[in-house]
Amino acid sequence: MEVTEQETPYLAILITRGLCPEHSRARHLRRQNAVRRGEITLAGVPHLGLPLTHPIPTPKTVPELITVHDIAREEDLLRNPTSYRAWWTAIYASREAYVAQSKLEKPSADLPPEVAVLLGPLATPLGRISLQRLTYLYEAALTQFAGSFKLWKSYLTMRMSFVLGKLVQKKKAGGKKKFPDMKDALEEEKEDLEQWEGGLHGVVGWEEWKTLIATFERALMWLPKMPRLWLMYLSIFFHPQCPSSLVNTHARHTFDRALRTLPPSLHHRIWVRYLLWAEARGGPTMVAIYRRYLAVDPSVTERFTNLLLNSPHSAPRPLEAAKYLLSLARKSSRGEYTSPEGKSPYQLLLDWLAVVEKYPEEVGLDVDDTEASNGAANKAEEAAVNADSVVEPASVGGQVMRLAGPAIPVTLAADGKTRPYDEDEDPSSPRKLNIEQIIRHDGLSVYKDQAGRLWTGLATYWLNRGEFDRAKEMFEAGLAAVVTIRDFTQIFDSYAEFGETLIGELMESIEDEEDEATLKETEEELQKEMKAFEELMDRRPFLNNDVLLRRNPNDVQEWEKRVALWGEDDAKVAETYTKALETIHPRRATANLHRLYINFAKFYEEGGTARQAEEDLDSARKILEKATKVNFKNVDDLAEVWCEWAELELRHENYDEAIRVMQRAAAIPKNPRINYHDQSLSVQTRLFKSLKLWSFYVDLEESIGTVESAKAVYDKILDLRIANAQIIVNYAAFLEENKYFEESFKVYERGVELFTFPVSFELWNIYLSKFVKRYGGSKLERARDLFEQSLEKCPAKSCKPLFLMYSKLEEEHGLAKRAMSILDRATQVVADEDKFEMFTIYIAKATENYGLPATRPIYERALEVLPDRQTAEMCLRYAALERKLGEIDRARAIYAHASQFCDPRTNAKFWAEWNSFEIETGSEDTFREMLRLKRAVQAQFNTEASYLAAQTVSSAKAAQAAEVGQPEDAMAAAEKATAGPAFVSASSNPPKEAEGAKEVANAEEIHISDDEDM
Repeated sequence: MEVTEQETPYLAILITRGLCPEHSRARHLRRQNAVRRGEITLAGVPHLGLPLTHPIPTPKTVPELITVHDIAREEDLLRNPTSYRAWWTAIYASREAYVAQSKLEKPSADLPPEVAVLLGPLATPLGRISLQRLTYLYEAALTQFAGSFKLWKSYLTMRMSFVLGKLVQKKKAGGKKKFPDMKDALEEEKEDLEQWEGGLHGVVGWEEWKTLIATFERALMWLPKMPRLWLMYLSIFFHPQCPSSLVNTHARHTFDRALRTLPPSLHHRIWVRYLLWAEARGGPTMVAIYRRYLAVDPSVTERFTNLLLNSPHSAPRPLEAAKYLLSLARKSSRGEYTSPEGKSPYQLLLDWLAVVEKYPEEVGLDVDDTEASNGAANKAEEAAVNADSVVEPASVGGQVMRLAGPAIPVTLAADGKTRPYDEDEDPSSPRKLNIEQIIRHDGLSVYKDQAGRLWTGLATYWLNRGEFDRAKEMFEAGLAAVVTIRDFTQIFDSYAEFGETLIGELMESIEDEEDEATLKETEEELQKEMKAFEELMDRRPFLNNDVLLRRNPNDVQEWEKRVALWGEDDAKVAETYTKALETIHPRRATANLHRLYINFAKFYEEGGTARQAEEDLDSARKILEKATKVNFKNVDDLAEVWCEWAELELRHENYDEAIRVMQRAAAIPKNPRINYHDQSLSVQTRLFKSLKLWSFYVDLEESIGTVESAKAVYDKILDLRIANAQIIVNYAAFLEENKYFEESFKVYERGVELFTFPVSFELWNIYLSKFVKRYGGSKLERARDLFEQSLEKCPAKSCKPLFLMYSKLEEEHGLAKRAMSILDRATQVVADEDKFEMFTIYIAKATENYGLPATRPIYERALEVLPDRQTAEMCLRYAALERKLGEIDRARAIYAHASQFCDPRTNAKFWAEWNSFEIETGSEDTFREMLRLKRAVQAQFNTEASYLAAQTVSSAKAAQAAEVGQPEDAMAAAEKATAGPAFVSASSNPPKEAEGAKEVANAEEIHISDDEDM
């Protein structure tokens, strides 16, 4: 008869403690008697006297237990039975002796290798007798010291080594957290689980496994509060050879007993092993254990959901996982849960959505149930709204009334607040989820920026269920609801991909179909789907435009694009314009709202987009009339509407009507003292001060009106004080064209009174030129008054043209002396940057009228007034004048005066001209004096800042000269050619000895520069 694993009973210790059922107790007793009679043998294994430790071996039952060498030890223990040290020494010696002998013992030849593997540590006679000897010693010691933790731990470790095998010692790097989170604790504990080499087979050594469990039970009976003993006990259930009758129900009961026995502060250590054991078991056991733990600590819910979906020991449970994830997403959004993985509430909702997409049949309701659930939810919302609107008394007849319907189950949240019971979050409930309602309520209403992913997920759910029509409805609903291009693109791409896939599948099915009726139906369906796909592609621009208009319904440009998309469909164009004008809020609209009204009016005026319909001027006028009552952002927008209306009448030659339109627009109210820039007033109230409107009006009057009517419009503009300089110029030019010269001059005078400089400068310039051109010298005194009036307030930077015009007037029609005085006055008034030019003109006029000598005072005053940069140039001109007059000494003095302003490194032109002047007219003494002044000036300018500036300027000039091929400086070339300064020599022929002296030079000669003073 063979013993199988299914026939193994409960542990003997449970039988002795009365914890085993009666039928299991009877079966155990029958089996034990059969083994003793030899009726039962182990399959393929010789009878080895198992169990070896039950009953506890003694010298009477096992004669080989004590050898001759152990007599002294036994006598010593008999004499000192209460000596812990004696017992521990005896145990230690026996244990070490076994270790030493096991290293020398060879494998037993009596047992086949496959049988030796089944027996593990008990495959050798030494192992079996050593187990009995150590058990005998430990049991005898424990009769004396039953409460010794050290003794029990050593005993249990020894017993485990003979049954479980050799414990593998793992190398550990670093330390552990003292109180890690359960997530981290599970990962660490999973890596640190005990592993054994060898071990007694669970069926072959069932009796030994049973006695080991019984020994642990006895130990825990004496030391129930020791967590280490419990952990050692629980580690047995992770052994791969552990019998199935121990590793399932008994293990679960043992874990529960440990939790009941140990204090709560130590429960964490038990729960880590308990959860890992539950993961290894899988199925309902894992679910029940995890649910118990999640009631205390929900931090491992995400791990549990992953196990529910991907457990290797049980089938997936997607409905429970989906409910757990939905509950986590809602709690996280309320701040009641923080993901150990660092996931946001949206990421948790995406995890839930991934489960829904993968297991649509198991998690969600079908179409009919979904619609029924949606209808019930809508009715409940309506009832709640109606209940809120009806005020009922708090009590009737002293009895408190329930205001919100029947009692609602509540759950206690983590923050201590009670929340209504939700069956969608209860994993124990078998009811499936309404996916549409959850995504709308918990997704789309909360995460509006992720609408594309949520709508796509909802449609994918229906696709995976095979509900293609419902999936299309979801796609269409998503396209009609999103407000960003990113979400629209995501949904549209998924929609298009679905259409392509469906068409491809239908085409493949047509190729494989043989039945003609089915083939015809499939072809019709294919044509229908292809048509729908083409329509979807054609609708994309419109759908894209819808998204942008939903995001901002006041975007005028998008409405214009919408109109352009309809092309020549006049009905749709008119409908779009009408809808746009009804939708857009004028104060929130983007730019050019008025253009929408104008284009709509042109649409009717031109007879539609294709211009094939009749012109409808009445509709165009109604639209423009409506536009004039819209409170636009800017006054100019309203003014442009009126101008476009007038142009419409002009295009159809309704000139009088155009004038009347502009008269309506430009009507001046009773109180014209209104601030044009006051945004609190409507644009209609401020329209009469729009220069754009008046400019068009006056142009219209000039074109088709009379001179008097145009003058009246211009006068109104001036009276309202909204005219600009261009209006003044246009008004004066209009009067001048119609021969109203004096009135045009009056307009100029009004203009210069309205504006200040620099605007009035342009008006004065035009006014004076027109006046002089008209009257010349006939009204000289009036012209002089006008010029004096213009110069009275003219700033220095603008008065030069006026002075030149004034002097020209006096020169041509007045007195030369007066012209010269005007120029002299100008040199004192104009800006510094204009004085050099003004002095140049003054000197030229003085030379023309009075001759060269008369310019000397002008030059002298110019040298006093002009800045240093321009003084050198004026000095050169002055010196040239004196040379023409033959005043060489005066010219040399002028050169000497100007030299103080000219740095030789930056103003080489001045020194070159002086150098040529001395060569032509000077002597050796004057030339040396020039050189001395040059060195003095160079020393004066030889500061760091000026030197750097000089170097920069010189390098720039040198680069410019190199580009244009400028010849070398004349003075430098002369000095280079003569090896010294040039001057007028005493003789025309140089001595011939100079060449010989140059060839035979003294090496020790001290060279003295010729520039040095003699």
